Amino acid sequence: MSLIATSAPATAVYVVLPYVALAIGIGGLIWRRKNDQFGWTARSTELLEGKVLRFASVVFHVGVLAAIGGHVLGILIPASWTDAVGISEDAYHVLAVAGGISAGIAVLVGFVALMYRRFTNPRVRVTTTNMDLLIFGLLAVGIATGLIATLVNIPDTVNYRESVAPYFRQIFIFQPDPSLMTGDGVATIFQIHVIAVWFLYAAWPFSRLVHAFTVPINYPRRSPIIYRPRKPQVAAAKSKSYGSGNLDYGPSIPSGPKPTGTTGGRSRAAQGE
Repeated sequence: MSLIATSAPATAVYVVLPYVALAIGIGGLIWRRKNDQFGWTARSTELLEGKVLRFASVVFHVGVLAAIGGHVLGILIPASWTDAVGISEDAYHVLAVAGGISAGIAVLVGFVALMYRRFTNPRVRVTTTNMDLLIFGLLAVGIATGLIATLVNIPDTVNYRESVAPYFRQIFIFQPDPSLMTGDGVATIFQIHVIAVWFLYAAWPFSRLVHAFTVPINYPRRSPIIYRPRKPQVAAAKSKSYGSGNLDYGPSIPSGPKPTGTTGGRSRAAQGE
């Protein structure tokens, strides 16, 4: 039984909501890029805790990239294309399920580890904002429903390549068809997953997720940033292979005034001479 069967709610959820979410998402990204460039960051807490972050962040992001890749291929490539190159529907389904479960588990493990770190470490927890909580909630719903949908569809009971995938393609060419999502062949878990993702897109520009749209194009051309090393002698020895000249790692501000002659660092004017 479809979650939304009547035409009015179906139009609101599967036609109006997507375009509103995309308009807010794209417009919000442009607005924030123009008005909040210094806030365009992941607001990393790596300096507050790094041990759990090094594991959780890598697993989460690798899983997310794999999941995004699977979604893009599943949505953009119709069944007729894979049939044309000799990939049967059964073979495609096996590959999709195997890849989806693997990516979903990686995302879930990484996300749970990140949430554990954030809410059990006091130093990290105090940096959490209300927008973070909203994004965490939407991500949790999206991750859970996506993984459950993949597991539920192992027997291939939902032909998403003929329903969910065409629905997204119709959205992109401005010919939305809500009936593709409200038919009896679309399980409720797929509908919840899609709806949660639209809300996530709408909230995206106003959160730390904006860092996903950062491409370091100019990074290779940036001048190196020189930090004062803990062991200046070792750093100076290593620097010889990169250039010539004497490196000055002394403090930029003297620790105190230097005495001059017998005046103790005071000028003659200060001594009344």
